[in-house]
Amino acid sequence: MAIFKKLFSREKKEKLDEGLQKTKEGLWGKLTRAVAGKSKIDDEVLDNLEEAFITSDVGVDTTLKILERIEARAARDKYMNLSELNSLLTEEVADMLAKPEEETEDFSVPASVKASGDPYVIMVVGVNGVGKTTTIGKLAHQFKEAGNQVVLGAADTFRAAAVEQLDIWGERAGVPVVKQKMGSDPAAVAYDTVSSAKAKGADVVIIDTAGRLHNKKGLMEELSKIKRVMQRVVPGAPHEVLLVLDGSTGQNAYEQARQFAVATEVTALAVTKLDGTAKGGVVIGISDQLGIPVKYVGLGEGMTDLQCFDSREFVGSLFGEAGKK
Repeated sequence: MAIFKKLFSREKKEKLDEGLQKTKEGLWGKLTRAVAGKSKIDDEVLDNLEEAFITSDVGVDTTLKILERIEARAARDKYMNLSELNSLLTEEVADMLAKPEEETEDFSVPASVKASGDPYVIMVVGVNGVGKTTTIGKLAHQFKEAGNQVVLGAADTFRAAAVEQLDIWGERAGVPVVKQKMGSDPAAVAYDTVSSAKAKGADVVIIDTAGRLHNKKGLMEELSKIKRVMQRVVPGAPHEVLLVLDGSTGQNAYEQARQFAVATEVTALAVTKLDGTAKGGVVIGISDQLGIPVKYVGLGEGMTDLQCFDSREFVGSLFGEAGKK
């Protein structure tokens, strides 16, 4: 699994700040009120911070972990104003988030996969309506812009609309889509996609899968079969199992993540629709509680509005002044 070397431009940072504005406004206001008139972090401040984090969808368990860290630092450092608190929060919360293992540049193939000569295979999972197909299209565009040859596989054969939507995004991104008729075996589509990509010398394969979770056993069997057939063509595939979550659903997104983690081995998260919601704190809770790294965040409708996740930049944006250089 790859972690990106974050090359954060001013433009990306501004887009991140803008996308997280609603979450930041709510959280910043609550943090300001929590320490107003205080010269130290006492029990009242901690209670107010607890409310601020929980109402920002960080989650109870993660909130308690954050408060323990703040309390320990406050006991040592004694006095702490708002600016110092923000810096501390940025440092401690960013450190809590799950970290992937292998470093690579933004939207590039990990060196370990590139050395094998096989395509980098990403299997994308997630329930319907979270922005899964849109995320695949944006991924395809950005991987292609980074100089990679990309192939998409329409293995969500349960809904005809899913194949049509992936086709549209494939056209937008300018990448081929391997598909079969509705109701076809998803594993057969995945096999054909990986085989075609390998024959063409493609760099990246992105496989869409059905967005169903009502039957975890059935989903587990389907995804396991997709993995097995792909491994006949590319050993070790998929190299990434990317779960797409809708950040605007708050704690519902956490529950989806938990259930998918049971159904299949999720290795990374993409959290979408963070622009326009005040629930961006859920990113922190999901990553911390499940130990799964966030790899991408969706901050708008544009093809380039899917950013590689940088924990310090993300948390810095949430805590306002702490994110400024």
